[in-house]
Amino acid sequence: MFLKENLRASDLLGMTLAFAGTYLLVNFAPNRSQSISARTVQYYFVGWQFLIYVILEILIFCTLLYFHKRKGMKHMVILLTLVALLASLTVISVKAVSGMITFSVTDKMQLTYPIFYIMFIIMIASCVFQVKFLNQATKLYATTMVVPVNHVFFTTSAVIAGIIFYQEFLGAAFLTVFIYIFGCFLSFLGVLLVTRNREKEHLPQSYIDFGNIPGKQMLDKIQPDPNGLSYGTLPDGSDSTKSQSGEKKEV
Repeated sequence: MFLKENLRASDLLGMTLAFAGTYLLVNFAPNRSQSISARTVQYYFVGWQFLIYVILEILIFCTLLYFHKRKGMKHMVILLTLVALLASLTVISVKAVSGMITFSVTDKMQLTYPIFYIMFIIMIASCVFQVKFLNQATKLYATTMVVPVNHVFFTTSAVIAGIIFYQEFLGAAFLTVFIYIFGCFLSFLGVLLVTRNREKEHLPQSYIDFGNIPGKQMLDKIQPDPNGLSYGTLPDGSDSTKSQSGEKKEV
């Protein structure tokens, strides 16, 4: 609406499926009541599952960052995968920080533990770099493509992070897990319908006509090149010098 982009029938169907999938995600998400204390976070933080997950995430992140920075690859999938990898750390750290603050208010003070400040720093840093890469993606690609794809990547990374770090699906019923996964599938299918066959935006280039310039011979109309320093073609320097000398003689 605000960006004046076209709304297609497949967009309406995709948004309907995405809303239906989100409804299933919210209602069939694992509902384990878990008190997040500093000792609990420390226990999960040094667990072998999370350590393997972090090592793999760092390797993937460094590889994608190398191709992005050194090779100049700015594909949307690369940028949004970087966002998703950082988002998984954001999800883990936000839940840890909020859980420890809640535990401090309702039970015992947890803000004296170093793990609280470690998680707080991870939360701030991951959010800042998330916004940076997401901003780059929105500058290069249409918002109607970036937002849905980012939704898919963010949801996937958040689910995987919750399963590995907080073990949220431990002891969950098979039907609950199946409907939750089905909700993810509906949401992702809706995103696919919204983003498929979406044409890239072509910004209109400004057209400049300088008209007649005294003492200059116009060879052609001038179309500015956004990547160049020159705004058009003028005669040789010798011709312009001759015309200037001729003007001086006439004076």
